[in-house]
Amino acid sequence: MEISQEQKIKLYRVIKIVLISFLVAFAVNILFESTSYSKRGDKQENTITFSGHGEVNAVPDIANIYFNISKEAKTVKEAQVLVAEIEKKSLESLKTNGVLEKDIKTVNASFSPKYEYRYNTKTMMPCTQYSCPPSQGNNVIVGYTASESITVKVRNTDDVGKIMQGLGTLGVSDLSGPNFSIDNEDGLKAEARKNAINDAKDKAIILAKDLGIRLGKITSFSESGNYPTPMYAKGMMLDGVSNESAPASLPKGENTITSDVSITYEIK
Repeated sequence: MEISQEQKIKLYRVIKIVLISFLVAFAVNILFESTSYSKRGDKQENTITFSGHGEVNAVPDIANIYFNISKEAKTVKEAQVLVAEIEKKSLESLKTNGVLEKDIKTVNASFSPKYEYRYNTKTMMPCTQYSCPPSQGNNVIVGYTASESITVKVRNTDDVGKIMQGLGTLGVSDLSGPNFSIDNEDGLKAEARKNAINDAKDKAIILAKDLGIRLGKITSFSESGNYPTPMYAKGMMLDGVSNESAPASLPKGENTITSDVSITYEIK
């Protein structure tokens, strides 16, 4: 059966209406789902954050000292020999005072030429009444400087003054320290962190009661600090120590390990 032109037009109109209705319904459904998802995603939990501080004081059990050996000579070999002589005496002194070989470390060894500017007398012109002509010359190597830098960890802190006093008589230079510290700080850091957490929790309990709220689960935690802060005793010497001024013993003071935490709770 052949479809007339008028029937074809009506059929196209029906298909067009159905297609438009389907597209509108599809668009509305997408918009609804997007809005619902957005509302769920933007939902924010009510939270409250508390900070806590903890610290632990401890007497240092090690001391670090530093010194340099520097000598000049006509040749590199001669300069290095002079440095080696003082180094040998220094190591003997350290070991005599109970310093372990593993606690003595060379951190730098170097040598450099020493220059001197010398004029060429053959090209020098006599000065006139008004000026002196510039003289020609060049830099000439006149010797070499050899240097060695050494760090020492002293485990018997009561002997650090005596050790530094001994080094000061052997010709070392730039003798500095002592820097008192704690050899194993992990346990103290954990204790300081625990104190900080307890401080934050105590604040949370008190403030929650004052505000009339109930705290839920912890949603986040962060920590800062957890580093040693030296508390120097009066009279402690930190820079150079000479053989006349070094005391028999140096006060160690205390080091403070600190921790600062932030704890965020969900409010029920």
